[in-house]
Amino acid sequence: MYYIGIDLGGTNIAAGIVDENYKIVVKGSVPTGAEREGKFVIKDMADLCAKLVADAGLTFDDIEYAGIASPGTVNCDTGYIEYANNLNFRNFPIADILKSYIPVKKVYVENDANAAAKGEAVAGAAKGVSDAVMITLGTGVGGGIIIDGKVYSGFNHAGGELGHLVIEYNGRPCSCGRKGCWEAYSSATGLINMTREKLDECKANGEKTLMSELVEKEGKVSGKTAFAAMKQGDKAGAEVVDEYIGYLACGIANMINAFMPKILVIGGGVCNEGDNLLIPLNEKVNKETYGLDPANRTQIKTAVLGNDAGIIGAAVLGL
Repeated sequence: MYYIGIDLGGTNIAAGIVDENYKIVVKGSVPTGAEREGKFVIKDMADLCAKLVADAGLTFDDIEYAGIASPGTVNCDTGYIEYANNLNFRNFPIADILKSYIPVKKVYVENDANAAAKGEAVAGAAKGVSDAVMITLGTGVGGGIIIDGKVYSGFNHAGGELGHLVIEYNGRPCSCGRKGCWEAYSSATGLINMTREKLDECKANGEKTLMSELVEKEGKVSGKTAFAAMKQGDKAGAEVVDEYIGYLACGIANMINAFMPKILVIGGGVCNEGDNLLIPLNEKVNKETYGLDPANRTQIKTAVLGNDAGIIGAAVLGL
């Protein structure tokens, strides 16, 4: 069996043919051209799908269904994208339009973070687990909840916005308009802001920090700055990392206490820090979650699907 997985982004449309072992047989991409009318975007999507089916040596008779992972609020029951702020889609019947262009039996649509979570649950770090939560640490904090093998997104398909749970009342401003959201502290953006604040503090106090040298060398503050300085014994860098992991652990403990998933998956660039992130994170999380037999604790794992999470996640939406 083969499935088409489509990762619809504001800049590019990536798609792939995925086999029954959840391996990508062939993949490709085209520019989204998000400023255009939606039907033209979907026509390019359909043409890409047709090309990939041919490149794989298949016909559409070999395809079980197509799945689309899209940003925004997605109604998976109707196949509509109700709202996506970086696409000109409002109450847009994306599933029906794509199906009118390519002869597939069914088109599934889901929010991209939810699709990534489903991908990790079916084919990634949480494979074989019926209850899992995934968070993605990027510009913001994305999230996806899997309960009994299915995506949970609430009665109106807008649930699962885990990054917008408040962890500090009246705290840092968030892009959503609230204050104190987990996203404001645990995203890569939050880590960069903490690093900048520590750099300003060190400068004001006349305190030397290796982070200043790294910023000068790299030309910018990044999510790697504090971790890189910490690894070389820098006190200020270590303080930033400890603060960041503390906030991350607080939010993760909230997720575990609320859902008690078998596995909680973390994705995003910060996961490249490996044990420098995971060892202190687990220590902090274990102190903040309900006391259970260690054998029955939620396992925290890093995502494994990487840049293919959208394609594979979309391809398994019908499973």
